[in-house]
Amino acid sequence: MIEKPKHHIKSVGREAWKRLKDLHDRQQRRRRLLTHEDNPILYTNINSEDVTLLIPISKKRLSGAIPKPKDAPEGDTEDTEDTNCSVFQLRESQFQRDLRIHPYTDTNVARCGGGKQRVQEVAEDIAIMPSDKESQETNPLNNNNTNGNGNGSAGGSGSGNGSTQSKPKIQPKYSIHRDVLTHELVIKETGYAARDKSIPSSLRSCWQSWNFFALFTGVIPILQWLPKYSLRRDLAGDVIAGFTVAIMNIPHGMAYGLLAGVSAGNGLYMAVFPVLVYLLLGTSKHISIGTFAVASMMTLKVVQTYATVDSTGSPLTAPTNVTMTGAPLLLANATAASLTPPVDVITNLEVVTSLALAVGIVNLLMAFLRLGTLASLLSDPLVNGFTTAAACHVVTAQLKDVLGIEVERYKGAFKIVYTLIDVVKSVPQTNLVNFGFCVGVIVFMVICNECLKPYLSKHCRLPLPAELIAVIGGTLISKCFDLYPQFDVKLVGVIPSGLPEPVLPRLDLVPKVALDSIAIAVVTYSIIMSMGLTFARKHGYEVRANQELFAMGIGNIVGGCFSCIPMACSLSRSVIQDQTGGVSQIASLVSASLVVVTLMWIGPFFSDLPRCVLAGVIIVALKPMFMQARELKKFSKQGKLEMFTWISTFLCVVLIDIDIGLLIGICISLLALYIKGLKPYSCLLGYMPESPGIYMDLNQHRNAMQVPETRIYRYSGSLNFATSLFFRRSLYEAVGLDKMPLSSPSPSRTAGNKSSYSPVSQNGGKANNGQLVEASDMFKILILDFSMLGHIDVAGCRTLSDLSKELKVRGARLLLASPVDRVYDTLVHSMALSEGPFEIFPTLHDCVEYANACRTA
Repeated sequence: MIEKPKHHIKSVGREAWKRLKDLHDRQQRRRRLLTHEDNPILYTNINSEDVTLLIPISKKRLSGAIPKPKDAPEGDTEDTEDTNCSVFQLRESQFQRDLRIHPYTDTNVARCGGGKQRVQEVAEDIAIMPSDKESQETNPLNNNNTNGNGNGSAGGSGSGNGSTQSKPKIQPKYSIHRDVLTHELVIKETGYAARDKSIPSSLRSCWQSWNFFALFTGVIPILQWLPKYSLRRDLAGDVIAGFTVAIMNIPHGMAYGLLAGVSAGNGLYMAVFPVLVYLLLGTSKHISIGTFAVASMMTLKVVQTYATVDSTGSPLTAPTNVTMTGAPLLLANATAASLTPPVDVITNLEVVTSLALAVGIVNLLMAFLRLGTLASLLSDPLVNGFTTAAACHVVTAQLKDVLGIEVERYKGAFKIVYTLIDVVKSVPQTNLVNFGFCVGVIVFMVICNECLKPYLSKHCRLPLPAELIAVIGGTLISKCFDLYPQFDVKLVGVIPSGLPEPVLPRLDLVPKVALDSIAIAVVTYSIIMSMGLTFARKHGYEVRANQELFAMGIGNIVGGCFSCIPMACSLSRSVIQDQTGGVSQIASLVSASLVVVTLMWIGPFFSDLPRCVLAGVIIVALKPMFMQARELKKFSKQGKLEMFTWISTFLCVVLIDIDIGLLIGICISLLALYIKGLKPYSCLLGYMPESPGIYMDLNQHRNAMQVPETRIYRYSGSLNFATSLFFRRSLYEAVGLDKMPLSSPSPSRTAGNKSSYSPVSQNGGKANNGQLVEASDMFKILILDFSMLGHIDVAGCRTLSDLSKELKVRGARLLLASPVDRVYDTLVHSMALSEGPFEIFPTLHDCVEYANACRTA
């Protein structure tokens, strides 16, 4: 045990002494003789000459070639002969030589003991060794090494259940002996050539990479996966999933159609036409295209803004240019019609179809501009807070159907607050039959979802169709008890039989709804893309972002011609489609066929369905969206910016409006991203005394040692005009560049000045012109590790040039290590523009070795 000298209490820092003490103790533990009470094997020093490692390649015995070891016990002749051969001696000498070169390993090698035990260890070593077909990169040697079935490796089967994780007895090691290389030499030897960034070169490479057949099959993905479709393997699962999704699509389509401000039949059309288009053009195999609560709510907002007559044909607002006092006079004259300007009649369906067309055009423009990565701008806190707030809007819109009352419609900011105030004022006018019926549906749905469905899922593959049971039951009860004529319970209304005829939407409304269509296009695309990526990761296939935009654009345009609202996908239906065995969009084809059958012959049956039943179905279906609020705790742990993004998005969507709240949330999310980009990760690095060439963060690894008279600064992210100020500030703070003297004192190299001393501070600093300079702020070489630097511009290169000049004034040098090719190209380009010059090295260890050579020269 090393003791701390008393006369070094002031000269050595506490943290530095603690690191030195921990390093010494760890080295002593590695060299100490360990004795196990249960196992008589003696573990010796790894530098001992008696250490042997037996890895037999061939068990052929050479009779009389090798004498019996002196330390081998008696009666062990047969086992010794099995393991003693020239190959063993060669491997033993090689391993002992490697141990002398690399004295610090985690390998514990047993001394030559009993022959049987040695043979058992040899067998274990053979089992642990990788085969020729396996590589060290695919099977990392760590404690978490497992095989394909999740069990432990071959060496860890001693527990009986095969799940014990084992660590190999042989720790791999490597030794590299070469000259220190500069980056210029590496570039010359490897024949590196910078990429040609000219426009003709880009066009030429783009033309050469075109494959028209692959382009055609890429635009229509069904041509890629349909020839590989197996009827025997996949058809049964797709049929079952299609039936299940169709059962859910019928109540969901009617409910979300009414929520969007149109008829229930328009919601059912969503399960047919956009689904067939996505079957041909989509790349996801498991999502269920159709209606979605958030998309329907955003559509309702647009309908309430631009529609002038409701679904019954009655005007929503009176003309503002005609006063009530002047109306009798106009009616008395025969020229009233000529004096009164005609009112532009805009129905809800016309607004919806024009909106679908506009959303489709926006999707196609995004696909043409390759904006498939736009969904990445919608962070998880943003999407979570937005969908939770949108669920509040959906529930508020359903309260009038739950209570059976009439509520005035509001537009603009705080409309949800005004609606809630009117609902509270209208509570005394509640239709008790309507309210009781809705509460009964909600209780029935909750019991089915929370109790019956989990129980039946263990015994039956098909889920309980609770929504369809509620819809059919509500329709039968309404027909039997005449709820509308006797109790004034509002019904869904007439659902026309058959499919709609294609009609081109009103093109004059497209410019009016263009701004709202952008928000709906971004939200629906993010929902479809997130769900598609989720199932793609689960089942191991690719979802192409721009192709999804193209499929959505064509689907919305076709849907707009067939009286559909903007398309999206449902979380619950997609999960059910996957759980019931669906493997492709053939399940959506089966579902669409069943919905067509419903529209052709069964649709008029649901005309007597009470609206309160659909309101109850919607409210219960929104439970997962409200449960997302629990994610706020997770976001708060991730950071304050994530929590602020969630709260601000939620409040803005709830209090102001859906589209304005979404825009504010996107701005806050981008601002948070910008703030994080302005403060990238940076740290000072130190080396591991036991393993040269490995450099760790000094703030996190207390046993790492700092290179003498050298500072290694790692910077990640981008170095450009926006981050150069933070780079300079963090670098100055880390290395204390502003505290360095303008001229570093040159140390005396004469042999006769050993008795001369300079004043020192408590942590070993030296004096300069009578002022003490801390040792932690004195260095001769500054190394910038750019291995994690992704981009640098000319402004960043100018910052490095200024830093190099400032270091020269203070007697220090600047070295750059490990730049990627694109960063190196920019550095070379900046040196051609009179910046620099920069000393660049291919690896950090090359740079450190070069710095040590310069320091000791």
